[in-house]
Amino acid sequence: MGLKKVLHSFQYAVDGLLYALKTQRNMRFHLTAALIVLGAALYFRIGSRDFVLLFFAITLVLMAEMFNTSIEKAVDLFVQEYHHLAKVAKNTAAGAVLVTALNALVVAYVIFYPRLESAGLNSYRGKESPLLITTVSILLVMLLTMAGKAWTSIDTGKKGRLLSGRTALAFAGGTSVTLLTGDFLIATIALAMALLVAHGRLGRESPKFAGIIAGALLGILVTIAVFKFAGW
Repeated sequence: MGLKKVLHSFQYAVDGLLYALKTQRNMRFHLTAALIVLGAALYFRIGSRDFVLLFFAITLVLMAEMFNTSIEKAVDLFVQEYHHLAKVAKNTAAGAVLVTALNALVVAYVIFYPRLESAGLNSYRGKESPLLITTVSILLVMLLTMAGKAWTSIDTGKKGRLLSGRTALAFAGGTSVTLLTGDFLIATIALAMALLVAHGRLGRESPKFAGIIAGALLGILVTIAVFKFAGW
């Protein structure tokens, strides 16, 4: 009887995993990314310690995505109409997935970049890794944007529309490309794409013009500061 109960519990767990894979696009994306990363780990023959760290980071992302699905379905079960607290619950659960995904990116970078560098894929000898500096810049812009949106939402009640996060990230990326390449044509294309993102944010449901300008300045200034601090 005990063994049968254990087998049933295992089957329920497998059913839950399969449901998440069948119904959640993000779950399928994370699983595909995990398989690719594990394949890269085998290719580069990483050590057992690095493999454990990588596997743990992947597991955290998948667990967070499944918890997110569970919370969404539980909220939908008890809340039939729109409710602010239901939205908060779902958004917070999604935020947990984002945090674990960022953690996985950092772990993957720390493990794989030295191996890519030793393979001769880094042409910036004597300087900090361009990928590292760009990643730090974008993450810092993202964190400052979220903090700014949270502060303006609480202070003004305008749902953070005084700061355009997408514009900030677009200009952070464009500025990074400009500083890394030093090529006028490439820099022009990168910044033009950032301007297209900013233009696309104009509209009734988007941040005001001042918020778009603020986002652009945040992305540019933070990225320049990080690159200068790193010696670029």
